[in-house]
Amino acid sequence: MGEKTTVYVGVGSNLGPREKCIDAAVTELRANPRIRVVAVSRVIETEPVGGPPGQGLYLNAAAQIETDLEPVALLGALKRIERLIGRREGPRWGPRPIDLDILLFGPTVLETPELTLPHPRLRERRFVLKPLSEIAPDVRDPVTGLSVRELLAQLDKKA
Repeated sequence: MGEKTTVYVGVGSNLGPREKCIDAAVTELRANPRIRVVAVSRVIETEPVGGPPGQGLYLNAAAQIETDLEPVALLGALKRIERLIGRREGPRWGPRPIDLDILLFGPTVLETPELTLPHPRLRERRFVLKPLSEIAPDVRDPVTGLSVRELLAQLDKKA
């Protein structure tokens, strides 16, 4: 195994047995020999943001992992876990049994057609920042230089 990177992953579900889907995703992360789950936040319930109307409430959490996978390879591993738990292609931001997003990949800043790091909407999503602040309040966004705690406080000021 090569150099390990600390990565933060957003975990969400608003379809089916939501808690079981989140538990299954964390279990699958733990089962990957190239991923070590370091911490998982508590699960919070939130309103859906964007997407089609009439969706159910989301359960959201954040996980801290260590991996030697490159960003695109990790994305592929997360997509495989989503499919395993029953995610199918559907409308953008539509209901889904599981959603796994790379939020922060160490200090990496990347923009490719398939992956943008840090997550492009990280700074505007309370449902991501709140669980992330529980496990990584002092981790810095490599683009703005602000900590997760500071990003969340900025959102709270706007509310």
